[in-house]
Amino acid sequence: MDITIRRATQEDKADWVRMRKGIWPDWSDEYLAINMDETLASADDFVIFACDGDKPIGLTEARIKDHAEGCETSPVGYLEGWFVQEEYRGKGVVGIMTQAAEDWLREKGCTEVASDTWLENESSIRAHVKMGYAEVERLVHYVKKL
Repeated sequence: MDITIRRATQEDKADWVRMRKGIWPDWSDEYLAINMDETLASADDFVIFACDGDKPIGLTEARIKDHAEGCETSPVGYLEGWFVQEEYRGKGVVGIMTQAAEDWLREKGCTEVASDTWLENESSIRAHVKMGYAEVERLVHYVKKL
């Protein structure tokens, strides 16, 4: 397996939506496609694919934000999400993509990077810890109909 990393392009939108669906399965395809053009054009967004040959097998989205929970600096890097096709999981693809995103964030002047996951997503929690991320906060959201 020879994994390469490349930036997302306009031609990648279908694969991008498909992989976003793997991260956020409850969201509609239409919602997942919102703001792709702006994201691709933004100097503060970084969207990459991990590829096996020419085949996209993983996606990572990162961005620069003003602040993030647990961070002391600004601006700060933020890993918005990652996805790896099931047959490639457990083979280091997330680590390769995360390293590329962290390198980009360093080049942009960030000295910290943050991320998040759902409380019940044990595999994501383990992956974050394995890559050196420290848990800084847990949050439960509430809603009340009026």
